[in-house]
Amino acid sequence: MRKVRLTRQEKAVENSLLKGEYVDVAKGEFEAIAQAITMRKKDAVLNIRVNSRDLNSIKEKAQRLGIRYQTFISEIIHRIAQAH
Repeated sequence: MRKVRLTRQEKAVENSLLKGEYVDVAKGEFEAIAQAITMRKKDAVLNIRVNSRDLNSIKEKAQRLGIRYQTFISEIIHRIAQAH
């Protein structure tokens, strides 16, 4: 049998599974989670020009939050799009 090489993230998931850190969820809850993930799938590309000072400010805020600035911008757009 061929040995599969796992990434660091895959190894962490495998170790968590072996330790029993994951728990089963009800089918309805699982489907709700799967649907939420599907709804958040990023399937469009957006290219825009922004002020460099604004971009640097966004990058600094994202770094303080410990996330990538593209993810931060995407989350901001999502929240504005979902606001009533």
